[in-house]
Amino acid sequence: MTGVRHAAVAAALVLSLAGAGTALAVPQPDGAAATASSDSKGVRLELPRPTGPYAVGRNTLHLVDHSRRDPWVPSAGARELMVSVYYPARPGTGRAAPYMTTEGARQLLEYQDLAELVPAEVLSGTRTHSATGARPARGRFPLVVLSPGFTAPRTTISALAEDLTSRGYVVATVDHAYEAVGANFTGGRILPCTACDLPPESTGKVPGVRAKDLSFVLDELTGRHPAWAYSRMIDRTRIGMAGHSIGGASTAAAMESDPRIRAGVNMDGSFHSWPTAGGLGGRAFMMLGTESLHVPGGRDTTWDRAWDRMDGWKRWATVAGAGHFSFTDLPPLGAQLGLSDPEAPLPGKRAAEITNGYVGAFFDLHLRGIAQPLFDGPSPANPEVTLHHLP
Repeated sequence: MTGVRHAAVAAALVLSLAGAGTALAVPQPDGAAATASSDSKGVRLELPRPTGPYAVGRNTLHLVDHSRRDPWVPSAGARELMVSVYYPARPGTGRAAPYMTTEGARQLLEYQDLAELVPAEVLSGTRTHSATGARPARGRFPLVVLSPGFTAPRTTISALAEDLTSRGYVVATVDHAYEAVGANFTGGRILPCTACDLPPESTGKVPGVRAKDLSFVLDELTGRHPAWAYSRMIDRTRIGMAGHSIGGASTAAAMESDPRIRAGVNMDGSFHSWPTAGGLGGRAFMMLGTESLHVPGGRDTTWDRAWDRMDGWKRWATVAGAGHFSFTDLPPLGAQLGLSDPEAPLPGKRAAEITNGYVGAFFDLHLRGIAQPLFDGPSPANPEVTLHHLP
């Protein structure tokens, strides 16, 4: 659930790499290519191609909240966040943005005890569809902030960020200090995941910490003295938020305390708290999860309690064949290596299409006012998705 590792997906990647005889072409900084053990056709991993009309630009921000000490490592001083800001851009400008650093990938693989089996360059060399230094498109756009799962760096939700941006959103993905493995911070630092060692009963503190982080990100992007050079692109009256796993729980916690957030999405995360009796002030919320945990009356009873307290537009959707990480980049990347996980048989390509399609439709409806029949009932184009408790 919220603190689950990537082990199942990573193990499947190992099987693909070790047993498929696949050549993996690894991009190098100078444009040359190295090859990791293989006998057959070369493969370069690539994020799903965005579906919208806009090109995607990307900037990186290092934000420091001097009003708070880091809750996990107080001796580190003020709370630090790293943010990737994706924005609609002018086509043909900028240069290809990297997925993640090789050292970050190495540490993530080491955390999974897979460093000797999976080359770090394979993951770090994933092709993105965003560009650094791209010139911004004209116009003002809604803002969506994304928070990743516990232990996961912000790179693991890049495909959703790129797709939303291509549809006409500014999107910010956030690394929360000392809560992820392999997350790069300014100065070439990769901070240890100190919070990863929390006992299970203490992870309930994380959403409250992240709620403050996420509100601070909003301050820095939309306040009087914004930290982002293109902040004029953001329509401050149209702000949404979404997260995977504990990032989804943190989205709900942030909405309770921050009225600027008009709409939120929880992707397969347990609620460590749920709206108070006052609800969310009529604001919209979607829960998108797996059938194994998150059907009504299922094993994760926090969804039933949260649902009852939501007082605005709301939808509860489950995806047949999905696993906990089906709402991240991992399944579509694994599929390119012939990944077949019997515990999560939903194909990686479909996992990305459903995640991007339903999250994008949700924000199109609530931040852009575009009608979405997708939420009115079963969709013939998406037979894997079930909508529960329809009005």
